[in-house]
Amino acid sequence: MSKIALGTVQFGVDYGINSIEGRVQSTEVGSILSYAYSKGIDLLDTAPAYGDSEKILGRMDISNFKVVTKTRHFDSPKINNNDIKLLNSDFYHSLKNLKQDSVYGILIHNPGDLLKPGSEKLFDQLQELKQEGKITKIGVSVYDYSQLQSILNIFDIDLVQLPFNILDRRMIDSGMLVKLREMNIEVHARSVFLQGLLLMSEKNRPDKFKRWSNLWKIWHEWLNDNQITALEATIRHAMSIPEISKVLVGVDNKDQLKEIIIASNGILPNIPTELHTNDINLLNPSNWGRL
Repeated sequence: MSKIALGTVQFGVDYGINSIEGRVQSTEVGSILSYAYSKGIDLLDTAPAYGDSEKILGRMDISNFKVVTKTRHFDSPKINNNDIKLLNSDFYHSLKNLKQDSVYGILIHNPGDLLKPGSEKLFDQLQELKQEGKITKIGVSVYDYSQLQSILNIFDIDLVQLPFNILDRRMIDSGMLVKLREMNIEVHARSVFLQGLLLMSEKNRPDKFKRWSNLWKIWHEWLNDNQITALEATIRHAMSIPEISKVLVGVDNKDQLKEIIIASNGILPNIPTELHTNDINLLNPSNWGRL
């Protein structure tokens, strides 16, 4: 069983700052899934928001994989009965697209939806689907530890997807990862390559990221001094964290997945503290458009 899990957003939309090939073609999706299964990868992460990703997965044989999908972002300031109808219709639409009778997990995609008035209606409906055997785990996708803490204060969740990478120690330093393990909550880490930014060479990195030039200097010098690639450093770091159950990676082709699996095996040198940052303008890709 591999700690690596496969994100599928690239199967449905052109995604990531480092994307060259755009959307993955269906034939390549089949090759990726087949190779992933042969290497013990057993979890797929998808969402209705990922274009045709769920439909494309449904055309493949995914019976050997656990699937995690997500809810829509609910627009209303207060969760109402119409939102519950939308939740249900979206969920059954996902099952139909995936050609599955049930899924391993469903994540509230917008964590703010669990902090709105009436949010208990959302959770109660998901609990009902869980009791019916349609869902194994109910979870939430979050952006920071304070948001997650607020949700943990209200709801008894089973699964958390959170941002994590070699520059970002917020979940460690806040004690949140240890807390999640103590609560027996499964943790899936995303953004371990920071949407490909961490894998870029200095010359290919967009100019808007030059404001962190000192950080990049330390990063490239450390990689060079330790004769380790950016891919090896980022994936080994995420895999080394015991509280993390799954490390989500997205790939454009089978060879990329092969490269990631090979890179994940090996020694991780000590990471200099100068590489750590709490700057959300860098750590949260949703802020990059404003740079």
